[in-house]
Amino acid sequence: MQSDSSTLRLVRAGIDTYQQPVVYMHRDCPVCRSEGFTALSRVAIRSAGKELVATLNVVIDDHLDVDVAALSEMAWHALAPSEGAVAEIRHAEPPASTSALRAKVFGQRLSADAMRALVQDTVDARLSDIELAAFVTACAGDRLDHVETIALTRAMVDAGQRIAWFGEAIVDKHSVGGLPGNRTTPLVVAIAAAAGLCIPKTSSRAITSPAGTADTMEVMAPVDLDLRAMQRVVDREGGCVVWGGSVRLSPADDILIRVERPLDLDSEGQLVASVLSKKIAAGATHVLIDLPVGPTAKVRSNTNAYAIEQRFRATASAFGLHLRIARTDGTQPVGRGIGPSLEARDVLQVLRGDAVAPGDLRDRSLLLAGALLDLAPPPGCASGIVHARALLDSGAAYRKFVAICEAQGGFTEPCISQLVHSVRVQRSGIVRAIDNRRLARVAKLAGAPRARRAGVFLRLRVGDHVTAGDVLFDLHAESRGEMDYARSFVDAHPDIFDIA
Repeated sequence: MQSDSSTLRLVRAGIDTYQQPVVYMHRDCPVCRSEGFTALSRVAIRSAGKELVATLNVVIDDHLDVDVAALSEMAWHALAPSEGAVAEIRHAEPPASTSALRAKVFGQRLSADAMRALVQDTVDARLSDIELAAFVTACAGDRLDHVETIALTRAMVDAGQRIAWFGEAIVDKHSVGGLPGNRTTPLVVAIAAAAGLCIPKTSSRAITSPAGTADTMEVMAPVDLDLRAMQRVVDREGGCVVWGGSVRLSPADDILIRVERPLDLDSEGQLVASVLSKKIAAGATHVLIDLPVGPTAKVRSNTNAYAIEQRFRATASAFGLHLRIARTDGTQPVGRGIGPSLEARDVLQVLRGDAVAPGDLRDRSLLLAGALLDLAPPPGCASGIVHARALLDSGAAYRKFVAICEAQGGFTEPCISQLVHSVRVQRSGIVRAIDNRRLARVAKLAGAPRARRAGVFLRLRVGDHVTAGDVLFDLHAESRGEMDYARSFVDAHPDIFDIA
């Protein structure tokens, strides 16, 4: 510490700012006055040999004493101060990657070193959200070429942990996304592990969708496993489905996604780097990509799909990955449930071979599992899809899935909400299209994924003949207020289902 006048006592604010470190200081704080801090200043906080760059929020009433600095949850855990700790707080030095960021904003190609500096500053929280938004915007569309995409992927891998596994073939599967439901991952993992493959699957939680794979899996088993626990599960059962945030794989990706999603900007290069950096960090050698294509999916045309496929292949080749891409139907949701518990119920129905199991989820899961088995054939497997179907129909995949759940901490049967409202067809006709994005919004307004039992249960699909009064879908909620929000949105958007 340089002097007492530049130090403040650290306290915990108890405010969740997600991945953004924030510090709260009173406007009459002597450090604020002497340093000339204003709201949203970037400040460096040094305490007990640790340093963190945070965004300043200024408190103008008496909720905060003038001699303390209150840290958001993310900042508190990053510094991990002891009781009564003090910190020196100064203006933060400009990030080393500032020149690289400006170069990309003005359309220049970034070198591998420049990309590495940007990613490292991202992980170290040295870039503000405004700077991150500028980077995301500068890379939007096709503004990253293949060389830059490879450099970004490598930088993202190097900035986090990497896992090493024994065995020649470590398989993984990822869906590019954009479809509500589409909970094929637990099914593919169960089939692949039952076939004897090693499939250590790390999955994400939802950010703007009604459920991520980790949210759905968490309904049935714990997913918040650290690296050692994850390795024990995989050693025992050959596969897992855990939350990737616990093992810190490609941490820059999680930060960029946080900024990218609200902007609703698609970047082919960042998409490919996001997916493959996590696969490489997780130790995968063979990767299957599910690429849904549809007018309201993430990839909206075959032209876009072709461009993304070429970028995936170029990047995978640079890292020695064996890659297969399955271009699939993205015109409507997959399965009937949208929301954690409803999607978990779909998964279990398919695994158990229930007569009411959604056929499209079963078929897509078999297609993807078969493609994965063809990519890395286990002994005695002549046809991937035939082998996958046999494992599913015999119950071997179900038994393996339950064993994985037990190894992760115990299997739990999903429960469904009792607060249900049926949305009915207003006129007779044929369902010609479903707006995936608006239907996902309905499930979110109903409370998903925070409310696990909330969401949407589909009754009709594209191509079905309907009569006025038929049920289109059921709304599930855990509170009357969220049910009312969802119903209001449905009433205001009668074109979620195109019926003619």
